[in-house]
Amino acid sequence: MRMSAKAEYAVRAMVQLATVDDGTLVKTDDLAKAQGIPPQFLVDILSDLRTDRLVKSHRGRDGGYELARAAADISIADVLRCIDGPLASVRDIGLGDLPYSGPTASLTDVWRALRASMRSVLEQTTLADVAAGALPEHVCVLADDYRRQEGARGHSDD
Repeated sequence: MRMSAKAEYAVRAMVQLATVDDGTLVKTDDLAKAQGIPPQFLVDILSDLRTDRLVKSHRGRDGGYELARAAADISIADVLRCIDGPLASVRDIGLGDLPYSGPTASLTDVWRALRASMRSVLEQTTLADVAAGALPEHVCVLADDYRRQEGARGHSDD
C-alpha cells in the first residue's frame, strides 16, 4: 500500500482534531501549524472530509472545524477511504473481476488476504486510539514484529 501525502495529512489532521475537547473549534491555520501541513492543501483535505461527514465546519470569526462524531467512532480506514478510495485495489478492478487464470488464479486470494490484513489494522484503530497512544493490542503486536524483523535486517525502510 502506498499512502498519498494527502491521505497522510488527512489522518494527521483528524488525530489532531481528536485531541481537542468536544465543541472546541479549530481554525484551519492552527491545525496546519500544529501538524506542519501546507494551509491551502489542508483546505482541500478538510473539504473532502466535510463532504464525507467526518468533520463539521462552522463559519464566522469564531468558526473552525471539529470532528463530526466521536473520535472513537472514526477509524483510520474511514479517513483513508475518504481521501484515496479503497484500501487495497488492483488497477481499480473489483477483486472478483480480475482476469487471472491458470497459475495466477490464486493471486486473487493473495489480494483478498492483503485487504483483510489492512482492514484488521485500519478499521479497528480509531482516531481516539492514536490520539491517546493506546493502539489495539493486535496492532501493537504487528508493529513490534515489524520492528524486530527490521532490526534483524539492519534497516527500517520496507
